[in-house]
Amino acid sequence: MKWELDSERPVYIQLIEQIQAGIISGYYKPGDKLPSVRDLAADATVNPNTMQKALVELERTGLIFTNRTSGRFITSDETMIKKLKGLSAKELVLDFLERMKQLGFEPQETLSLVTEVIQKEI
Repeated sequence: MKWELDSERPVYIQLIEQIQAGIISGYYKPGDKLPSVRDLAADATVNPNTMQKALVELERTGLIFTNRTSGRFITSDETMIKKLKGLSAKELVLDFLERMKQLGFEPQETLSLVTEVIQKEI
């Protein structure tokens, strides 16, 4: 997985978001075993404690779980993953709509533009 971190927001939150994105995009499949904390931290070039903090938060939400003897795994609850995917999509849409509003577009103008772009892409 390619990690993209910036200094504008807490790193552990960005790690959470990127692992969530990896899960909803299918990079990590339901039931997959995650690499170790040290391996994930090395891959993301972050402190292992920071990665651990992100993973603990993901465990708290139920998106990943720990098997004491085998490591951490992605939930097999596909309904939970689908719900997360929908929430993430909704956040992106709301962010897009807010940006369009800042550019001076009315909702109907935005919808027309999106429809036009989609039809050209098909």
